[in-house]
Amino acid sequence: MNPLKSDEYPAIFNDYIETITGDVMEELNDQIETFPEFIASIPEELGSFSYADGKWTIKEVLCHILDCERIMTYRALRFGRNDMTALSPFEQDEFVANGRHNERKLADIAEEFIHLRKANMYLFNSFDETELNRKGMASDRLISVRAFLYIIAGHLNHHVIILKARYLKDQKLNDDVV
Repeated sequence: MNPLKSDEYPAIFNDYIETITGDVMEELNDQIETFPEFIASIPEELGSFSYADGKWTIKEVLCHILDCERIMTYRALRFGRNDMTALSPFEQDEFVANGRHNERKLADIAEEFIHLRKANMYLFNSFDETELNRKGMASDRLISVRAFLYIIAGHLNHHVIILKARYLKDQKLNDDVV
């Protein structure tokens, strides 16, 4: 796949995209294994932990990653199929507030991620260069299909970094995974 160009995405996504240092398709595939391993390293009793008042819990962050992957993949599908209808933004805080994520088991979240990502990889692998280069308007920003792949992988990386630094920094976890 050709490298991502700066005119394919708005600067607001720089932090996510900068976490991708190699081939984005390899990163997306690697995450199928590494992200569930990371989730498995978190004790279930920490799932509802939040590092400060008003911040999401660990389970809410993990499910936010899943929600965002679904939304970004839907956007990539629409633009990849040449549907240039402008797509509305979504309110992430409302998704989290209405998701009942803290009722879930960490193992179930990990398993759901595996199935979601594997299904999405079939779509991502089906895109040719023409489809990857297509751009559309999402949340009032011009963005390419290729950029969504980087954003999906980078968004996950971004939140794992936050989870390690703010939620799990004082926890005794398996250092090989975390």
